Amino acid sequence: MHHHNHTWNFATIGGVKRVKIETAADLVHLKDLDPKLWTALSCPIDGLEIDPKTLELIDTDKDRQIHVPEIIAAVNWIVAVLKDPGTIIKQQNELTLDAINDKTDEGKLLLESAKVILRTLDKESATTLTVEETGDTDRIFANTKFNGDGIISDDDSNEETNKLIRDIMTHVGSVRDRGGKDGISEGLAKDFFEECQKYSDWCQLQQDQPTTILPLGDNTPAAYTNFLAIKAKVDDYFIRCRLAAFDAQTTQVLNLQTARVETITARDLSAAMSEIATYPLARIEAGTPLPLHTGINPAWEGAIRQFQQLTVLPLFGAKAHITEAEWNSLAATFAPYAAWQAAKAGGKVEGLGLERVRAILAGTGRSEIDALIAQDNAVAHEANNIMMVNKLARYNRDLYKLIRNFVTFFDFYTPGSKAIFQAGTLYIDQRSCDLCVQVSDLARQAAMAQFSGMYLLYCECRNKANGNKMNIVAALTNGDIDNLVVGRNALFYDSKGQDWDATIVRIVENPISIRQAFFSPYRKAAAFIESNINKMASNQNDKVMADMNKGIEDVPGKVAETKDKKDTPPPPPFDVAKFAGIFAAIGLALGAIGTALASVVGGFLKLPWWEMPLAIAGLLLIISGPSMILAYMKLRKRNLAPILDANGWAINADVTINIQFGKNLTQLAQLPAGALVSINDPFKKKKEPILPIIFLISVLAGVVLYLLIKFHVIGWPF
Repeated sequence: MHHHNHTWNFATIGGVKRVKIETAADLVHLKDLDPKLWTALSCPIDGLEIDPKTLELIDTDKDRQIHVPEIIAAVNWIVAVLKDPGTIIKQQNELTLDAINDKTDEGKLLLESAKVILRTLDKESATTLTVEETGDTDRIFANTKFNGDGIISDDDSNEETNKLIRDIMTHVGSVRDRGGKDGISEGLAKDFFEECQKYSDWCQLQQDQPTTILPLGDNTPAAYTNFLAIKAKVDDYFIRCRLAAFDAQTTQVLNLQTARVETITARDLSAAMSEIATYPLARIEAGTPLPLHTGINPAWEGAIRQFQQLTVLPLFGAKAHITEAEWNSLAATFAPYAAWQAAKAGGKVEGLGLERVRAILAGTGRSEIDALIAQDNAVAHEANNIMMVNKLARYNRDLYKLIRNFVTFFDFYTPGSKAIFQAGTLYIDQRSCDLCVQVSDLARQAAMAQFSGMYLLYCECRNKANGNKMNIVAALTNGDIDNLVVGRNALFYDSKGQDWDATIVRIVENPISIRQAFFSPYRKAAAFIESNINKMASNQNDKVMADMNKGIEDVPGKVAETKDKKDTPPPPPFDVAKFAGIFAAIGLALGAIGTALASVVGGFLKLPWWEMPLAIAGLLLIISGPSMILAYMKLRKRNLAPILDANGWAINADVTINIQFGKNLTQLAQLPAGALVSINDPFKKKKEPILPIIFLISVLAGVVLYLLIKFHVIGWPF
């Protein structure tokens, strides 16, 4: 499967052997490199510091991921169209026309298309094209009638065709072509003419049955709308009348309870019309038709008057009442019109009017539109070749950068360079963290972060300039962690130099350095002691305050109790023996502690002078050694791969961050070279305290005295 006629060079980077891709021959034979030797097998096209438009061109299956076969396909293509594939190693923004391989058919087409672009941009004498120039399709195709995208605009010489194109855009929609103009596509044109035909056919149904579908002529739509508006209220009226006929005693209840009217009479009735509208339509009586002139609910008078004019008068003549049977017959009268409206089609072009629609269907506009679209499609090959020049320019600039960050992670491990997944720099607690990765899925990060072995700060970032938000994770690989807590604010600079306000929302704790691990036990012990002392002091303070408050509250009661109880027995006498026992126990405890300390100090003083530092070092190792060993093992295994995997990468090799490399990723604050520092601190004590000086002199004198006695320079003074 793989050829072995190319000699690959490897380098050990980050503890892993990684292939070096440095020559044109390496690019030519990249297809032969075993994928097991690639650092990554896939990566997302979002959230990376590389032009996303280039990545979208490489992502041929459009799944928003770049895979190994797509990298190989991109490299094979550029190898075929360039004279020297090694040109892309320079990562230049300018594409030199002379670099295109015109010995192949595709190369010839690309070269010709590049020259077309230069002519369009009025740069015929130029020999280079930039990515910005090849991607400026609005300018390239601005003066081109046909640009191969299948979209035509209203710039044709035929005014009738222009009008038709505008009608299509107005009533069906438009799309933007490569030249930045609004136009129509074949799909939009087809939709428009189909809508016209449907609308014409629908209108024809009414013309074939004019009196059936429009029983009231042109007034039918208004009459039907009015009929629907009052239908429920009229139906309610006739049902109430039938109930009154069923039981005459219900008539008063069916009409209206007097109590309901009394609740609104005290108010302005003009403002109570919505409530009045809920009352019966007219007075309820058994077998009574609906009055049309008088006795109508005031809230419904207008609608009933319109009903009488639009419907009753033309169908039943001048009537003062309408019976239930006559009312029910109206549903059948309007049924054909309702069915016709329900079957309405071609509504998108209704605004054109039936006359214009039928003129369009009878004319030659459809064939002319189809011919223009066909002409545009005929030049698609040439236009696509022009677009391929942009692809070539982008690959020439960006493809090698992707290779260095995909096949190998050279940019990540190269001093002074940044990988495409490094989103920017986080400044916090007098340090800068360069290993910052944009987070796409916080939940997935939470599951994978524990396997990285790194101290991680998850931050929510907000850009005040544009209101955007994003999440990042920053790896802390140098310094200490004393002042880092959730909720602390920081400043993040992205790769474009824009600043974001950052807030720590989650911390994953792991060792940062051996030095930090050495002091870790003492810091934990100090924190534990401080916490317990604070707790004891707080508890004691609360107890004292509670006792004091209780004593104050009990004073009046105790005074009264003293007056009422003159014969209260005296308190028990002080128990000297018990008190002496307590002091004896305390003395024994202190004596035991003193004896133990004396034994330790005595044993230490009996050691030869050169063994004393070793004893102290041994004690420190016993305390800090386990923490340092554990930290060393974890620091050796710090791995960025889980963080990238959680972001959609498929990492195929360890991305380790050893101790020395970690120091380069997190820079601590340092004074500038040659900086002048004044030691005159205005808040420092001017005079040294005497007690520390006396204590220091006493300790030094004791050490000197011990050494003199130890080496028999002088004898014991006692």
